[in-house]
Amino acid sequence: MTVWDDLIGQDHVRAQLGAAARDADALVTAESRGEEPPEASKMTHAWLFTGPPGAGRTTAARAFAAALQCVSPDRALGGEPGCGFCEGCHTAVVGTHADVSTVAAVGSQILVDAMRDTVRKSFTSPANGRWQIILVEDAERLNEKSANAVLKAVEEPAPRTVWLLCAPSIEDVLPTIRSRCRALTLRTPSVDAVADMLVRRDGVEPEAAHFAARATQGHIGRARKLATDERARARRATVLKLPLRVADVGAALRAAQELVDAAAEDAQQAAEEVDAKETEELKAALGAAQGGRMPRGTAGVMKELEEKQKRRKARTQRDSLDLALSDLTGFYRDVLTLQFGTRGALANNDLHDAIDRTARDSAPEQTLRRIEAILACRDALDRNVVPLLAVEAMTMALRAG
Repeated sequence: MTVWDDLIGQDHVRAQLGAAARDADALVTAESRGEEPPEASKMTHAWLFTGPPGAGRTTAARAFAAALQCVSPDRALGGEPGCGFCEGCHTAVVGTHADVSTVAAVGSQILVDAMRDTVRKSFTSPANGRWQIILVEDAERLNEKSANAVLKAVEEPAPRTVWLLCAPSIEDVLPTIRSRCRALTLRTPSVDAVADMLVRRDGVEPEAAHFAARATQGHIGRARKLATDERARARRATVLKLPLRVADVGAALRAAQELVDAAAEDAQQAAEEVDAKETEELKAALGAAQGGRMPRGTAGVMKELEEKQKRRKARTQRDSLDLALSDLTGFYRDVLTLQFGTRGALANNDLHDAIDRTARDSAPEQTLRRIEAILACRDALDRNVVPLLAVEAMTMALRAG
């Protein structure tokens, strides 16, 4: 197992990152020996990983970070960096390496306050690793102030600092930032490649693996969840009944409420798993007395954590809704496939009867309008429209066709 093994269907990206990691290793080795660095190098200080959701942007960036921090003896003997078992690789992959900082959006944006310490750290030398690495998982969520902070750091980085930015597309990142990055574009892996990964890495039965990979159209994270989480399969089944449940206004509004309630429940469960532990750890770090009494001057810190948790919960709810909307889009895409007589397997073949019924009872123009209504709902959620209002507008449009 190497750090590259989770890069599914991205051979071209793996080749480029592997070459850069080898050149990066040569640069550090030459510097440690007081030698002149190699003249030509495929390594650079800033990278932009783009690609459709589920392609593995963050996975690729983290694998590259691990390869840059690799301290395997085999690497010194000409082996490819990224062994997967040395301390540098392991800690970088699991997120505990002191010189690999990860920034992700807690709410709908990455605020400048969340970037200040990270940007400051980017100008320092590595503490004990080979490189100082900053990984921004949601670069498209940088707001104007936080993006400008990143721009200043990327324009004049420290000699051993590397920025790894992840975003759905190049256009989602400020032109001034992307012009200073080397761009790598990932593509959606094939259904067979994702299914093979589920069998090999997660021990999923082949039939279930192919079902999950096909149903999620090659989205690695969603496929793994669908194949291994019974709740995820139940939620998908409920969502995909919605197109047949919007026959009248009352039914459409009830379906919207149930969809939003299910997303809120998902967010609540996720919060319960994380928030309590996070709060207790902060209280212990601040020196809480027995019985939970906090020292003076710590109320502001606790309040800041509560606000962070609140933003994260809201985003989790929106992410859950977005997942449901992706499933609905896939349903209507299959409807179009039947309406146009296109050959090829349906993504949701387990729902063939419902898809066939919808295809016979409507025209392609209606199906396209329904897909547009789903996309409009996703856009409204991105603009922080109240979830219930956005989803109600969508279900009414699905009813009207």
